[in-house]
Parts: sequence; C-alpha cells; structure tokens
Amino acid sequence: MSTGFDPDIAEWLRRRAEDPTAADASVEGARRHSLAVNERSLALLPDPPVPFAEHATVLETASGPVPALVVEPGPRPAEAAVAFFHGGGWIAGDLRTHRQHMRRLAVGTGAAVIGVDYRLAPEHPFPAAFDDCLAATLHLAAARTGPLAVAGDSAGGQLAASVALACRDRGVELAGQLLVVPVTDATGGYADPDVNALYPSRAERADGHGLTLAGMRWFTELYRPPGRGDDWRVSPLRAADLAGAAPAAIHTAGFDPLRDEGGAYAAALAAAGVPVVHREWPTLNHGFFGLGGVSATADRAARQAAADLSTLLTPARRVAG
Repeated sequence: MSTGFDPDIAEWLRRRAEDPTAADASVEGARRHSLAVNERSLALLPDPPVPFAEHATVLETASGPVPALVVEPGPRPAEAAVAFFHGGGWIAGDLRTHRQHMRRLAVGTGAAVIGVDYRLAPEHPFPAAFDDCLAATLHLAAARTGPLAVAGDSAGGQLAASVALACRDRGVELAGQLLVVPVTDATGGYADPDVNALYPSRAERADGHGLTLAGMRWFTELYRPPGRGDDWRVSPLRAADLAGAAPAAIHTAGFDPLRDEGGAYAAALAAAGVPVVHREWPTLNHGFFGLGGVSATADRAARQAAADLSTLLTPARRVAG
C-alpha cells in the first residue's frame, strides 16, 4: 500500500486555499474559514449519512446551561449515547462545522450523539472548554441509563481524553473514548524544541498538509493553558496515572504534525492496562474525518472510526488491545 500523501486530499487542500475565507488570519476569519470549508466538504459527499432526527437543546448541568445538538439515529430514542466534542483548536469549529461528523457516528453506531457547544477561546480561555465538556458528560451520565462514550477530533479529541480521565476520577463509568487525530501533549505550546523533539511528526509534517505546527502554536497561545501547558486537562499524556481510563480507539494520520503524540497516548494507555485500538492511516492528513467526499481512503477511515466506537459501546464486542 502506498504511503505517499493522498492525491485527492492534496488537490482538495489546493482548492481550499483558494477559498475567499482563507486570507483572513484573525480568529473570526479562522471561524468563517472553518465553516466554509466544512460546508464545501459536506457538499461532496455522494451518500451522506442521514439520521432519523436532530434537535438543538440546552443541557441544564450542575455547572450551568450548556448548549448541545442531539442526533438520533432511529425513530426510538437510542439506549447508547456519545458525548461529542468538535475540533477547531479550541478557538473555532461548532455544531455546524461538525454536524456531519455527528451524523456519521450516530448512523454508524446506532447511538444518540450529543454534540456539545462548548465555549471557545480567546473569549473563554482554558479551562472553559474542558469545564463545559465535563459538565455535559456528567449530566448525560446521570440522565441516561445506557452505555455512554466520549468522542472528538483534534482539540475535541483532547477534550474527550481529558474528560475520560476526569470521569474515571469521579467514579463515572464510560463505555469508551474515540479519539481522532487528538491533541495529547500541549506542553511548551508547540514551541519548545525539547518537547517537539519527542514527536518527530511535528518537524516532519510541520507544514504543507493542512494543519501546521505554527497553527498549533497559535491555537495554544489563544487557549492559554497555565504554565507550560502540561496540565492533564489540556495535555492528557502528562497525567500522573492513566490506569482505569475508559477503553479507547485512537485514529492518527501519517501526514499530521499530531501523529506521534496521538500514537504516544495510545502506547501510554496500553502500558497502563487500558484496552486500546490504535489505527494509523499513513496517507491521510489531520482533517480526514470530514473528508469522506474528497477521498475514498478518508471515507473508509471515518467508517472504521464509527465501527470502532460501535464496538466500544457494545461490551461483548470489545477487543482488548
């Protein structure tokens, strides 16, 4: 199998760079660009997953109201549920940019997917996003009786991983965690050469394939985690103990600066005795989860991610490592 960069995604990135929203380097520009390119990628899906129903709601959590979108796969309320946290570097993305991600997971798993509209930086810096995602997950765990998992991509993958650790510490059992191209170690804000050297993909894939290392520095600066950014609520790989975390499925991409920290988190979970399935897609880039209409391989990878999440939600089908 070829390990070169997927040519369909390479062409997609070229056309994406020509979108009028790409020229605005402000936070608001990043938000507009995120919405525009996600709408363009959605329009390319030949057969997009269509759930039975979806509706906006507000989760009245113990910490206050948190807006959310509920995606139901069938006419009857699903027993299993997934708390989904969107990507976007903690500053961009929302339930519009990631609606099709949630639909794919709902249809692919048969579970209700609840997308959490957490607060964004820089208006709401660390730990606002984590606090909202944890509050929403605890609310769902108390309100529902069936299996509950967490899932997310990129910064949302980090939030899912950190929320899974917080749930473990609170005695809240999760069925699993799906982490797609996750941030796992923001120590040093992606600017510390010693930390960056731990993850060769940061240098090997620093530019040219969508997400850049410079972009990760910018995102982290705006999110403003304390100190060097080694707090486990933003860097789950730096947690003192990973034992007892929910079983995990972790998907990484070969042409992603975050590839190696995602792989390191999978290895660290496994070393701590946590059941883990780690899949690396060597020809894909950081944004593959939303590019099913662009690349056949990206579509296959996204389908596999949904299948892995379905397995986590069905204990009898789990594969331990």
